[in-house]
Amino acid sequence: FVGLGAMIDFGPMLANPRVLIFGAAGQFGIFLTLLLALALGFPRQQAVSIAIIGAMDGPTAIYVSSKFARELLPAISIAAYSYMSMVPIIQPPIMRFLTTQKERATLMPPEEKKVSQTVKVLFPLVAGIFTILIAPMGAPLMGMLMLGNFMRESHVVDRLAQVSEGAVVNIVTLFLGLAIGASMLGGNFLTWKTILIFILGLIALCLDTVTGVLIGKLMYVITRGKINPLLGAAGTSAFPMSARVVQREGQKANPMSFLLFHAVGANTGGQIGSVMAAAIMLAALSGMGINPTP
Repeated sequence: FVGLGAMIDFGPMLANPRVLIFGAAGQFGIFLTLLLALALGFPRQQAVSIAIIGAMDGPTAIYVSSKFARELLPAISIAAYSYMSMVPIIQPPIMRFLTTQKERATLMPPEEKKVSQTVKVLFPLVAGIFTILIAPMGAPLMGMLMLGNFMRESHVVDRLAQVSEGAVVNIVTLFLGLAIGASMLGGNFLTWKTILIFILGLIALCLDTVTGVLIGKLMYVITRGKINPLLGAAGTSAFPMSARVVQREGQKANPMSFLLFHAVGANTGGQIGSVMAAAIMLAALSGMGINPTP
């Protein structure tokens, strides 16, 4: 998450704060999938870990499942990263089904107002403190995300920021893959429960996209056609894939459309939203007296 924070530019989101609503809407699939997993008979801690796949955020899914459902860690990790890579395949049909040609062709200004460097530096500090106070269980995730972004925007430790977003991310990803792969015993992995986890993860991503686009359509109506509803699909934390998908679909409907700036803002808002959703679920489990695995 330090490396991810060092990669993210929150400027587009700060220039147009209303896109945060898409970041919140993009997490509804998590909670709907949680209810579905509970209905299918999964224990609470496993249901929460499975639902977090809908965050489309590998580190968040790994963190939650390692705390409460370590036995499902390989399946959940693979599902989370697999569906992140499949965003360009899964999201477009849903986006086209829920919107009209006119809505998808809606033009938006290619770039909003500029954000000062002072605001960019203060944002990770203020946002980190504020969100951690609201959801303390998410402090390890949110704190590292905002630390990485603070290093990026301060321009004081450029070498550390570059190493974080480059070498550190690559090394951690390599060892993470090896560690998870080593735990994938065939007898434990090739089961009906694993297949069900993959199905629930797919449902979570689809529901994230559906709720995001529906909120986008509502914003389209409220603003009288000034907001392209496709932006709702970028509310997931699959950064930057969802933003690219929105840009591509917008240009298919209208070659003059340029949604990338706004979509990136919604996408970074979704990154924050996924951490908040995980923190809320962790706090709920702790409130029920369910403690993390030692």
